[in-house]
Amino acid sequence: MHRFLSISSKSKSLKNNNPLHLRFASPISSATPNGQSCFHYVNQKSPSLGPSFVLHRFFSSGYFPNRVISSEHERNRNGLLRLKGFVGEARSFSSETDRESIEYDVVIVGAGPAGLSAAIRFKQLCQEKNADFSVCVVEKGAEVGAHIISGNVFEPRALNELLPQWKQEEAPINVPVSSDKFWLLTKDRTITLPSPFDNKGNYVISLSQLVRWMGMKAEELGVEIYPGFSASEILYDADYKVIGIGTNDMGIAKEGSKKENFQRGVALKGRITLLAEGCRGSLSQKIMKEYKLREKVQAQHQTYALGIKEVWEIDENKHKPGAVLHTLGWPLDSKTYGGSFLYHMKDRQISIGLVVALNYHNPFLNPYEEFQKLKHHPSIKPLLEGGTVLQYGARTLNEGGFQSVPYPVFPGGAIIGCSAGFLNVPKIKGTHTAMKSGMLAAEATFGVLHEGSNIEAYWDALRNSWVWEELHKARNFRPAFEYGLFPGLAISALEHYVLNGKSPITLKHGKPDHEATDVARLHSPIQYPKPDGILSFDVPTSLHRSNTNHDHDQPAHLRLRDPTIPETVNLPEYAAPESRYCPARVYEYIPDENNQPKLQINAQNCLHCKACDIKDPKQNIEWTVPEGGGGPGYSVM
Repeated sequence: MHRFLSISSKSKSLKNNNPLHLRFASPISSATPNGQSCFHYVNQKSPSLGPSFVLHRFFSSGYFPNRVISSEHERNRNGLLRLKGFVGEARSFSSETDRESIEYDVVIVGAGPAGLSAAIRFKQLCQEKNADFSVCVVEKGAEVGAHIISGNVFEPRALNELLPQWKQEEAPINVPVSSDKFWLLTKDRTITLPSPFDNKGNYVISLSQLVRWMGMKAEELGVEIYPGFSASEILYDADYKVIGIGTNDMGIAKEGSKKENFQRGVALKGRITLLAEGCRGSLSQKIMKEYKLREKVQAQHQTYALGIKEVWEIDENKHKPGAVLHTLGWPLDSKTYGGSFLYHMKDRQISIGLVVALNYHNPFLNPYEEFQKLKHHPSIKPLLEGGTVLQYGARTLNEGGFQSVPYPVFPGGAIIGCSAGFLNVPKIKGTHTAMKSGMLAAEATFGVLHEGSNIEAYWDALRNSWVWEELHKARNFRPAFEYGLFPGLAISALEHYVLNGKSPITLKHGKPDHEATDVARLHSPIQYPKPDGILSFDVPTSLHRSNTNHDHDQPAHLRLRDPTIPETVNLPEYAAPESRYCPARVYEYIPDENNQPKLQINAQNCLHCKACDIKDPKQNIEWTVPEGGGGPGYSVM
C-alpha cells in the first residue's frame, strides 16, 4: 500500500498552498508504548477504498517554520552531491531527474535516545529563548523504536536533566532494580562474585518503549519525526561543508530498474546536521573517514561487541520484578571477552542475552549458538522452563570507550550518541551517556543558530561533562581483558576497588576486531548441539520473532567491495566466518552450477546489527541502508 504525506505550509515564504505529496514506505507515525499512533490524522480515507490515501499531518505549530522546499539535482565529477540554490517562493515537484528538497534549521539522523534527546533539548531552548527554529528527525525504522534494542538497566541521570517530570508524565520506567547479582559460570557450576555495578536507583526497562515515549515528548514540543526514511547520503555545499542528508530512492528493483512505484529520495537540508545513527552508523563512518576525525584527536580504533537478546514470558512464581543478573565465563572460552545478562521486567517478562566481543580469535565461534548454549546452564534453565519467547533481536555495541572517542564535530554538524561511542563498559550502560551527548550537542547547535557561536562548543562541553568523567574513570576496564578472562578480572578489580579509575596509565586496545580473527587452520571446528525447540532454537525461528521484513525486490544493501574475496579468501582461509558471526543467517555458501560453494547473501534477513561491517576479515562487506521501513520491528526490546 502506498502512503503519502500531504504538506500544506502556512509559511509566508511559500505562497503556493498546493499540497506536496511525498510517498512513504510506511505509516508516518511513531507509536506510543501501547502501540497506538501519537499523531493526528484528518481527511483520511479508508484503506479499503483504494491502493493509496493521503495523510494530512498537522504539527503543534500548525505549519512548517523556517523551511523552504526546492528542487536540486547536481553532482560534481567526484560524485559528491552539491546543492543548488533554494527556490524561495514556490515548490517544485520531484521527477525522474531531480528530487524534492526541504530545508530545516536542524536535521537529525536517527530517532534513538541521542537523537530524540537532542531534538527535545533544542526545542526546550527555543521555548526558553522565544526562538523559532525547525527540527526534523529522520528514522529508518518503520516506526520510532522499531530498531531500538538494548538490555536495558536504565540509569535516569540524563533523563532527570532533560525531562525532570518524567515520572508524572508516565514514562515507561516503572520497575526499579530490586537485586543485583554477578556470577562466574563454568559449564556446570555458578560462582557468586561481588557485584561491581551499583544499580541502586536504576530501572529495568524496554528501551524501544522508552524511545517511543520520547518521540511523543519531542512532537509535543514541535519536533517533526519521519519514520520509514533511510538517510543514504551526506549532502555537501561547494565548500565541502555538510548541509543535510539525502534519503534513498524507493521502488528500485533488485537488478536496478525502476519499478512502477518508484519514488525519488528527498533532500533534507539543515543549517546543522546531527548524526545519531547508533553503533557503526553508515553515514557517521563516512564522515569520520572523510574528515579524519579519529586522527584529529589521536583516538584509537573502535572495538565492538555483538549483543543477542530474547524477551521471554515466564511463570509468575519465578518472576521477580527488578532482579538483575550479569555473568562472565561459560559458554565463552577464557580468551573471549563477553558475558550474559538476565533482567526481570514487568508483566512476567524477562530479557536474557549474551554479549560477545567481536575481537574473538576463533573463526569457528558462532555467537548465536553460544547464546543457545547459555540457556541450558543449570542455573538458568529452570527459570526459562515453561516460558515462551516473545521477541528476538541482535545489535552491535561500542566498547572502545574513552580511548576510541573521535573528534565529534565536522563542518556543518556533529556526531552524537553511539555513533561516536560513549558506552561505559564496566557499567554496561550507554543510554544515559548517549542522551547527555545529544543534549550537549543541542545546546551547542542552539548557540550556533541563535547566538552565532561555533559548533565546536559541543566538543568542549563534552569534555567538561560527567560523560567524559565517567569514560575516563572506566577507560582501562575493557582493554584489561586483552590478556584473558582472569587477568582482566584482576586488573579491572584493581581499577575499580583500589585505584577508583585514577590509574596513572591508560591501556590500549589490541588489534581491530576484523584483524583479530585467526585463520581456520589454527583452530578446530566447534560442534554445537542441535536446538531442542524449547529453550534453544534455530535461526529461522528466532528471525521470525524479530518481525524482520524487507522488500525482496530491491538492491542488496549488503555490498561486497570485491565479489571474489568470499570464495578466494574467506572460505579457504577463514572457513567462511560470515556464515557464523551473523545472527540472522544472511550469509551462506551454497553450491553453484559447477557444484562449487558460492556466497549467497540473504539481505532480507538482516537485523541491521552491523556485525558483518565490523568483523569481516578483509573488511570486504559494506553495510548500507535498505529502503526505509525495512528491518526488524521491535516492540519490547
